Amino acid sequence: MISLKTIKNKIDFKTKPLGALGLLETIAAQVCNIQNTLSPALLHPVILVFAADHGIAREGVSAFPAAVTAQMVLNFLNGGAAINVFCRQHNIDLKIIDAGVNYDFEKIENLINVKTGRGTKSFLQDNAMTQEEVLQCFYQAENIIEPIAQKGCNIIGFGEMGIGNTSSASMLMSALCNLPIEECVGRGTGLNDEQLNNKINILKQAQQNHAVPADAITALEYFGGYEIAHICGAMLAAHKKNMLILVDGFIATAAFLCAYKINKKIKANAIFTHQSDEQGHKKMLAYLDAKPILNIGLRLGEGTGCALAYPIIQSAVLFINEMASFESAGVSNK
Repeated sequence: MISLKTIKNKIDFKTKPLGALGLLETIAAQVCNIQNTLSPALLHPVILVFAADHGIAREGVSAFPAAVTAQMVLNFLNGGAAINVFCRQHNIDLKIIDAGVNYDFEKIENLINVKTGRGTKSFLQDNAMTQEEVLQCFYQAENIIEPIAQKGCNIIGFGEMGIGNTSSASMLMSALCNLPIEECVGRGTGLNDEQLNNKINILKQAQQNHAVPADAITALEYFGGYEIAHICGAMLAAHKKNMLILVDGFIATAAFLCAYKINKKIKANAIFTHQSDEQGHKKMLAYLDAKPILNIGLRLGEGTGCALAYPIIQSAVLFINEMASFESAGVSNK
């Protein structure tokens, strides 16, 4: 096993002042440590976008109608969304997964169908899903990761689409971070002040109608979404394969939070790609003691932060592999 000191020495003796490449140095050291090598590589990058509908959307917590989930899935499949553009730009393989959309898609190439249900129940009164459904999501997610890993992928990002899923993520965050719901709720798809207050009141009422969940599996059962449970399971499966795990914005980080509560070791493999403009995301990242790469006001989801941060991670790997050392360049060290 290569020691962290050996990795640090390689970074420190590049032709630069100590620490001059900032977060790139941290990322390079992390990738070297995960891959147990001083010559790391990013192989066959993939982003998975999981989509599902949420029963809580019927309670008026979103500015957009629930039908937008299916419409956006079709947009992904037609190559027209932001995540399509950025994946094309950076040569990242993109896969779209129907985890539980309330729509019957025709058999379409590039759409992976693991529909667990036609959207969750509204967690205002009911549990969003059963424990069996949560575990089914985990099982299906592992089956998605397996062939991707077999093809040599060692870096994978996770995106999502689901009208109402910021409400689900806020409830998971509140329960698992032990924070008041007001500190976890944001504007989602663009709520005005009145709509935001209504959303907070609905989610507070929902909390009162449930016991405090004892663990992450129960939290997903109470408040989760099929896409969030799938992402959580897929992250855990990717960790088993020792992949680099790219964590996107607010919803994907809530899924990661659930995975972290199940297996804290997963954090060693996680790169947090950006800080979302959702107000709760900053606090969730602080809870996880995570330093995001980008902070550019994103709040789109879809895995866009993963795709945009990928070339920075590439740069971290390239500098440690290709940048001259003081010795090899014949440059005097201080």
